[in-house]
Amino acid sequence: MHKYLQAIGFKNITKEEFDDILDKTIEEASQIFNAIGSEETEIVEFRKMYSKNFGLSIVGEYVDDETFRMEYYFPFFLGKGQTTEEKAEIEKHADKEAYAGICEDYRVGVTLIFYLQNMTDFLNAKYIGRAIRANTSVTLSGLSTEGKILFPVNKTEQQISNTKKYSQARVQQIAKAREGDEEAIEKLTLEDMDIYTKLSKRVLKEDILSIVDTYFMPYGIESDQYSVLGEIKDFEWIENESSKEKVCRLNVDCNNLEFDLIINEDDLMGEPALGRRFKGNIWLQGQLNYNMEL
Repeated sequence: MHKYLQAIGFKNITKEEFDDILDKTIEEASQIFNAIGSEETEIVEFRKMYSKNFGLSIVGEYVDDETFRMEYYFPFFLGKGQTTEEKAEIEKHADKEAYAGICEDYRVGVTLIFYLQNMTDFLNAKYIGRAIRANTSVTLSGLSTEGKILFPVNKTEQQISNTKKYSQARVQQIAKAREGDEEAIEKLTLEDMDIYTKLSKRVLKEDILSIVDTYFMPYGIESDQYSVLGEIKDFEWIENESSKEKVCRLNVDCNNLEFDLIINEDDLMGEPALGRRFKGNIWLQGQLNYNMEL
């Protein structure tokens, strides 16, 4: 079974029970999507919601008019709002009719690679020959199988204000450096050396998580998995309508990048609260919010 099923509340189920859930997802689908795939075959996606913002998708094709053949399935969690307005490129997975989104967001300092949730929207737009505008936005979300709640770093209002100003200035410098600005490259290099020197001294006497209050970095060998640490801006407990397991939706701020993530109650260590921090590993998903034009 899929590793991240437990994130949406399917942790304590048997294989036989899950087979019934797959059948139910097809028979009682909340939505059915159709698209023409890369090999000119018709792709069908059955999607069933097991709560207001998460569910299960089954993707496959009809062998004949009545026989559906499943190619794969995946759990999904729909985030809220617009996470980033940076342009996203879409690439097909090598092993199946699934797609990944890639975009650069200077706030986190790494290339964001996410599993595309609305694949059929993208395929339909591509099939009819329409283009995605450059100002497309992306809504990111994460599924986690392991996480813990940490206390916040105590900061004054002045320190918070200074951090925001520094982050904004650094994003601008990174953007200039990407365009080949030698002065910006030199300035960033000197800043990194200075930060490394300060950290090397402080880490001898302080806990690393009291020095680093947020991060967003790649995790493991999968390109769309990340290790994150961010401030909790909002949270709520949600029940899976089928399994009755409880999951927690968390809205976190990582390097000024706000997104929602979901985690099973059994996999979350600690009590979430506003202002506290979430630390864990996530599978990053995303939905392309694009306007199409001829």
